[in-house]
Amino acid sequence: MSNTEPSPTTAPDGIAEVEAAAPRPRAQRTAGPGDHRNVRRRPVACGRRAGDLDWYVVDNLPPMMLVPLVDLMAKGSSIERVAVVVDVRGREFFSELDKVLVHMTEAGVAYRILFLDASDEVLVRRFEQVRRPHPLQGEGRILDGIAEERSVVATLAARADLRIDTSGLSVHDLAREIRGWLAHDINEVLRVNVISFGFKYGIPLDADHVVDVRFLANPYWITELRHLTGRDQPVRDYVLARPGAVEFIDRYVDALAPVLAGYLNEEKRYVTIAVGCTGGKHRSVAISEAIAERLRARGQLVSVSARDLGRE
Repeated sequence: MSNTEPSPTTAPDGIAEVEAAAPRPRAQRTAGPGDHRNVRRRPVACGRRAGDLDWYVVDNLPPMMLVPLVDLMAKGSSIERVAVVVDVRGREFFSELDKVLVHMTEAGVAYRILFLDASDEVLVRRFEQVRRPHPLQGEGRILDGIAEERSVVATLAARADLRIDTSGLSVHDLAREIRGWLAHDINEVLRVNVISFGFKYGIPLDADHVVDVRFLANPYWITELRHLTGRDQPVRDYVLARPGAVEFIDRYVDALAPVLAGYLNEEKRYVTIAVGCTGGKHRSVAISEAIAERLRARGQLVSVSARDLGRE
């Protein structure tokens, strides 16, 4: 091969341009899994995880505001579950929490307390890394603030229904702990979006999986089928009757089973499967519908769309 001959193309058109336009991450964002870049990331993760499970989440709410919030829910609000993140950032308001919990008990409001803890060593490291003082340290050291906080929250910690030591947990590990605690009566499912497309219009940017069905004979060359789409039964019957079509669909769905289960375990809640043919009108549409049917039969929550239908 001549030294002047250009290198062969090994990636779809447009990838290089997309990568060139993407902003480069800053150095401080490349910390390892054991680093704690934000001292509040674990309480925030707790709230976000509850939100993912369809809870209404309020962060840093002054305890006294819990009373009108609960009263509002009792008056016929569609909100049934509320997760409130409370900590000593509330300063003098935090001391009202015990009274509020007594009021909620007397009012017959069911609640549970999740208490997040960590070792002094880990807490000091987290505060030092974000270069922020502890809310209660005043003119003292970070350890003084931590000691004061432990004194303030001691009663609440003793009443907790669940106490999690986050010292050695990543955000994802903590999310799994919270999911197991909150979602005991919720059947979590992954949301799967199956989208058909035409390669000549480009691969969908949000695709997690790309399936190429151009190995099947193209109905476009059948005069009676050309004006139809993969949603029409004649085209669907033709595509699924091609050698290897049904076998491919069945094996692909089988291969997806451990992948989708892994996504759910790793806190990924949405996945997009892009099925492509030349124009996105016949084969990809029929195959995407067939894949969706099989996934639904296995209990997956699936939506189907045809991105390029009608573009020709």
